[in-house]
Amino acid sequence: MPAKGIGFTILSVHNPGDRPVKPKMNTMKKYPTIKSTLLVSLLMLLHSTTVFSQGSLTGIISDETSGEKIRGAVVSIEHTFLKAITDANGNFTIANVKNGPMKLHVTHLAYQDYSEEIKSAGSPLAIRLKEKTVMADEVNVVATRAGGKSAIAYTNLEKEEIEKQNLGQDLPYLLNMTPSVVVTSDAGTGVGYTGIRIRGSDATRVNVTINGIPVNDAEGHLVYWVDLPDFASSVDNIQIQRGIGTSTNGAGAFGGSVNIQSTKLSAEPFASVNSSFGSFNTMKNTVQFGTGLLNKTFAMEGRFSKITSDGYIDRATSDLKSFYLSGGYYGNKSSLRMILFSGKEKTYQAWYGVPQEKLNGNTDSLMNHYYNNLGYVYFTPQDSLNLFNSNNRTYNLYTYPNQTDNYQQDYYQLLYSRSVNANWNLNAALHYTKGKGYYEEYEHAQSLAAYHLDTMFINNDTVVTTNLVRQRWLDNDFYGFTFSTNYTKTKMRFSLGGAGNRYHGKHYDEVTWMEKNPGTPFPYRYADNDATKNDFTVFAKLNYEITSRLEAYGDVQYRTITYEFPGFD
Repeated sequence: MPAKGIGFTILSVHNPGDRPVKPKMNTMKKYPTIKSTLLVSLLMLLHSTTVFSQGSLTGIISDETSGEKIRGAVVSIEHTFLKAITDANGNFTIANVKNGPMKLHVTHLAYQDYSEEIKSAGSPLAIRLKEKTVMADEVNVVATRAGGKSAIAYTNLEKEEIEKQNLGQDLPYLLNMTPSVVVTSDAGTGVGYTGIRIRGSDATRVNVTINGIPVNDAEGHLVYWVDLPDFASSVDNIQIQRGIGTSTNGAGAFGGSVNIQSTKLSAEPFASVNSSFGSFNTMKNTVQFGTGLLNKTFAMEGRFSKITSDGYIDRATSDLKSFYLSGGYYGNKSSLRMILFSGKEKTYQAWYGVPQEKLNGNTDSLMNHYYNNLGYVYFTPQDSLNLFNSNNRTYNLYTYPNQTDNYQQDYYQLLYSRSVNANWNLNAALHYTKGKGYYEEYEHAQSLAAYHLDTMFINNDTVVTTNLVRQRWLDNDFYGFTFSTNYTKTKMRFSLGGAGNRYHGKHYDEVTWMEKNPGTPFPYRYADNDATKNDFTVFAKLNYEITSRLEAYGDVQYRTITYEFPGFD
């Protein structure tokens, strides 16, 4: 790269902050000036050629044993967005490759991953892949993922990229740098309650699946990432689809989809301990292990994590625990995996936000805000002191010591995959999710009638309101199955699949303490509602390569849903 150095030296003769000095002109002898100009031009051309010199990386990929050309292999260059997919003859071309050393990666469902250091783009490469000796985990996501030529905007994140960003924050914060994604955090640290929007659509329009199994809440369609603390440590890859995406087994994807694949088989045993510490006493501790492939057919791995944080917002603490266990049988043509993962969280509520008047720091406007909300938001001297004396940017409305959210969610997945032949593969899964928990809150001046309680008469006073503490509970069960069959030929990819799911959610609310109590026993249940939802869907997708530059894509889905919410209040 000598020309690069010389070029920058010539271009840096003058201080960038100074105006260049006009050169003295010799009217009798002009040739030296012309020569200097030609020299500078030549050196700048060399510099430009060296810096911007690009070429194409080409090659052919084949089976190491049979020599058969491999179609559908993904070829990528590390630390770039450059990639290509081999055609029916095993050929690939990656354009706009800068000259210089690079690392090449090749992946395919049926073959072992391949990596090679390349000195520069030049002569065509001849790469031979080894066939996998066990069934690949990746076949589980074929039906829900967009392919290389799909007319869908998507981004793939691989394990290496995820690991670099994974310091304990919730998964949305690891996706924050992908296009059209905006994330939020109640506590201000990305730990605890976080949200995600894709292309402006909120979380109820973003479909999330793990191994093709839906994660969205069956009723509200939200994803509570706080129930999946440190799940990023058990993720192999993620695809984010923007806009209306492919048919999937989860909730309707109007704004986008996040398809997550958990860690795949590690052929070698491993163990690791990972700890990280950051601002606001945020700490993550993770222990991971794997047995590797035992007896060439069995493998098991696990993870245990604990994350704590004081939060940026006042009192917005988080105490999160989780684990992940996976065990499976891996044969030559089929695999069977049992996966169990769980998350338990206790977070202090920080949902209210900072009033605009406090954020601005204007005392007069804050006083107006206070008096306009006195008796509606600010009830006690403690509320008043908290409003005026707390930090303008970290203010939290809640001061009750146990204003917390407490929840645990357990996930069970049984995944089966089978390769029928070179063109057909089958996937099926059973799943069950169990969730139970509550959030507790202190409520001022609550109407007794709203809690189905009679008016009280105390010392000749008529009492119609009281301060109280309540807990709002959810005890839910979600279970079902998913399936897909996938066909791949030279110019065609076809998927047929579907799912059947059932949700039963018990909603009940209880009062655990009242300042003025007529003798009501605690806990007093004032609301009790059961919800039941049945969901069945079937879909078909087809990709057909008309020419090397034109592909047709079709996707059709039928879905039926029944939902009942009987009860009172």
